[in-house]
Amino acid sequence: MKRLILWSFGALALVLLAMQLVPYGRNHQNPPVVAEPPWDSPQTRALFVRACADCHSNQTRWPWYSHLAPISWQVQRDVEEGRSKLNLSLWGRAKQELDDIPEVIREGSMPPRIYLPTHPEARLSDAEQEGLIRGLVLSLGITEEGGQEKPD
Repeated sequence: MKRLILWSFGALALVLLAMQLVPYGRNHQNPPVVAEPPWDSPQTRALFVRACADCHSNQTRWPWYSHLAPISWQVQRDVEEGRSKLNLSLWGRAKQELDDIPEVIREGSMPPRIYLPTHPEARLSDAEQEGLIRGLVLSLGITEEGGQEKPD
């Protein structure tokens, strides 16, 4: 029995070591910030940076565990997916999915629950959530219900 346990731990260690050789999840370069939206206030920008920027900008902070597979694979995928939908470092240069911003913040799907234990600063109070939504509505030119405001 003892031999089986030792063999199992050895095999697990080998698998984890081999995972480190997979190149995906290690490209932790942040592309340059091309342009940001015209923030309505420094508070809106600060709330965005605190709760959203790691995945929705080119200013990602890469924690130590983002260098260890298989966690690095998940972190890389989340950042790539987040940037592909909304990247406020490419304001005015890339297609942005703005329609659901107020809704996903209010319903609690952003920031994702999996992100919060390792980023407690991203946990916003109800007042901070509403402040972020109000600020994003003003800064991004969207409506409270989501979607872009129609020009007059």
